[in-house]
Amino acid sequence: MARLRDEYKKDMIPTLMEKFNYSNTMQVPRITKIVVNVGMGAMAQEKELIEKVRDELSIITGQRPRLTRSRISISNFKIREGAPVGYKVTLRGVRMYEFLDRLINFCIPRIRDFRGVSGTAFDQNGNYTLGLKEQTIFSELDLNKIPRTHGMDICIVTTAKTKEEAKGLLEAFGMPFEKK
Repeated sequence: MARLRDEYKKDMIPTLMEKFNYSNTMQVPRITKIVVNVGMGAMAQEKELIEKVRDELSIITGQRPRLTRSRISISNFKIREGAPVGYKVTLRGVRMYEFLDRLINFCIPRIRDFRGVSGTAFDQNGNYTLGLKEQTIFSELDLNKIPRTHGMDICIVTTAKTKEEAKGLLEAFGMPFEKK
């Protein structure tokens, strides 16, 4: 079992129950899935980079990503319907907790001039979206084999009802929010 999952069940659930005055452990918010999305942009025109982005994302997440294609044609961006536009991976269970552990404890602290992640990136349903500018913060990648740097979006989907509950949950996991 993943380390963060054990910590959540033993330490975080009682703490969150006390903080938000829950009467039942099933009321405590939890993370249901993490979606990692890479949009290729101009790289989609270069065929040899499409496989490299897929391989990088599979190394980072430990799971093979799914190719996403455009639904409509957009002439201003030179995109045709059905053209590859990115990759996405949905992580659940043990892989999700292991990825979150690596992200919080190893990858986020490697960001240059890091002062904390934004505390306002929650939607109304309690989900958190984190945008990264470079994939090079992941230590699993060989930096000599990366043809081009690209960003990625990481969406952490929770069962929280409000933004405050979701922020409390992620703070319990150790997410370093910026101080105001």
